[in-house]
Amino acid sequence: MSAATTGTEAEAQTPPGLLTAKTVVITGAGRGIGRDMARAMALSGATVVVADVDLGSAQETAGLLPGTGHLGVACDVTSEESVSALADAATEAAGGIDVWVNNAGITRDRVMRKMSVEDFTAVLQVHVLGAWLGTRAASARMRERGGGSIVNMSSISGKVGNPGQTNYSAAKAGIVGLTKAAAKEVARHGVRVNAIQPGLIDTDMTRAMPPDVLQEKIGEVPLGRIGTVRDVAHAALFLASDLSAYITGTVIEVSGGRHI
Repeated sequence: MSAATTGTEAEAQTPPGLLTAKTVVITGAGRGIGRDMARAMALSGATVVVADVDLGSAQETAGLLPGTGHLGVACDVTSEESVSALADAATEAAGGIDVWVNNAGITRDRVMRKMSVEDFTAVLQVHVLGAWLGTRAASARMRERGGGSIVNMSSISGKVGNPGQTNYSAAKAGIVGLTKAAAKEVARHGVRVNAIQPGLIDTDMTRAMPPDVLQEKIGEVPLGRIGTVRDVAHAALFLASDLSAYITGTVIEVSGGRHI
C-alpha cells in the first residue's frame, strides 16, 4: 500500500503563486479539512478569511497561516445575517472576494428508525442551506468584480449513500444539485461554481474506526491508500485558481477511484 504524502513534503507540492492577490473565504475552517484548505490557499499567495461558528478556532487558524492579512471571523452558516456579515467583513478587510469555499458541515449519524427530525433537519440546514446562503452571498459580490470561483464541499456519501447517514447523504447530494443550478445562473457574470466529493480521507472520524474495518475500506480504493486532507485541499486549490477557468458545474471526486 502506497504511503500518503504528509508534512513538509506535501507543503512543497503546493504550487506557489496560483492565488497571489486573491481573497479567499472558507467556512468551517477552524479545524480539519477546512484548516488545511486555508493553509494551501495561503501557501499559494491568497489572503484567507477563516470563518467558523467557533470564533476562537477561526482566529487560531488565521494566526497559523503563512503570510499576513489573514482574518478569523465567527459565522453561523445557517443564518442569513451571519453569512452576509461574513461577506461584508471579507470585502471590507480585503477589498473584495475572489474565492468562496462552502466547507462548514456537521454529522448526526443514526439509522432512520432512531434519527430524530431535529437531527435530520440540522444536517440539511448546515450543509444545504449553509452552502446556498454562501453561494448567494458570494456570487452577488463576485458579479460586481467581474467573476470569481465558488467551491462547495459535497461527499462521496452524496453519490452512493451510507447507512446511518440518510441526513448527511441527502444533504451532500443536494449540494451537487445546488452547484449545478447555481453554475448555470451565474456563469454569465463570470462566476464559476463547482463541487468536491471527498472519499475515504484520513481524519479524526476515520481514525476512530476499528482498524480491520478501516483496512477493509482502504482495500476498496484502486489507488491503494487512504486520502489525505492535503489531497482535498489541492483539489479545492485547483478549482479556486485560474487553472480551472473553463470549468463550472462539475463535481470532482477525491476518492482514489473508490466508487467509480
